[in-house]
Amino acid sequence: MVEKKIKLNQILRLDMARNYQAYLMVLPAIVLLFVFSYIPMYGITIAFTKYRPYLGFFGSEWVGLQHFRDFFASVFAWRLIRNTLVLSIYSFLFGFPLPIILALTLNEIKNRVFKRVTQTISYMPYFISTVVICGMMREFFSFEGVITQIISQFLNVEPTNLLGDPANFRTIFVASSLWQHVGWDSIIFLAALSNVDQQLYDSAKIDGAGRMKQLRYVTLPGITPTIIVLMILNVGSLLAINDSKILLLYSPMTYETADVIGTYVYRRGIRQSDYSFATAVGLMNTVVNFLLLVFANWFSRKTTEHSLW
Repeated sequence: MVEKKIKLNQILRLDMARNYQAYLMVLPAIVLLFVFSYIPMYGITIAFTKYRPYLGFFGSEWVGLQHFRDFFASVFAWRLIRNTLVLSIYSFLFGFPLPIILALTLNEIKNRVFKRVTQTISYMPYFISTVVICGMMREFFSFEGVITQIISQFLNVEPTNLLGDPANFRTIFVASSLWQHVGWDSIIFLAALSNVDQQLYDSAKIDGAGRMKQLRYVTLPGITPTIIVLMILNVGSLLAINDSKILLLYSPMTYETADVIGTYVYRRGIRQSDYSFATAVGLMNTVVNFLLLVFANWFSRKTTEHSLW
């Protein structure tokens, strides 16, 4: 065992001596990661204290799991969890398969000019700032907004502030997210499709397979590893809803369906300066996401041949 360690140390030293330039190139990234990602992790200790900035991390009173108990005992807890889960699940159910469908559709287009124009148009919303998009939505869905007027004329009803109606918030949020991200998210699937061996399609044609059977037996199996890995990552961020967009869109009128864990943490931590409570809720959210990631990876490894680790 000692001899193996000595050999490994010798190999490592020899490799560093030979490739010192590569190690020097990686060093700044390692330092940045350590300084801005690992050192700040000590800050999660304030989730277990009654943090006061003037007392610091070490001087604040230790309260253990009190903030977690307070969260689950509050009247908002289950509403926040419900809204976060509903918005996340809706976004996943519609937002994950649509980029795959778009990529498969674009892959079948033979006209290169039409294909490139379609791709460019589908990518464009991704490069629009979230602030700008939320401003557009507030204008479009207001009393005198274009979309509101079209819907009122089509359904023959009085125009209302659609974005201020709790019943409409989830639909508007999910639909706008799809419009913004579906084109950009399809890029990775298009890249996976380009790596599928063309000889497999030729063999399938010789065997008499049509377009649908080629899709089923060649295309989909070829991009299955990519689909599974991205699905695991999406499940691992299921509760990491885009709360910055919700903050720009929601109002007290729509809290019933729009208020999520992230927005509540913002209000409690930033506006009310309750840093310990906000950190505890955010930490709980992160831990749940991590457990979902581990479970999704375990389930994928048990049921398929693909997983993250």
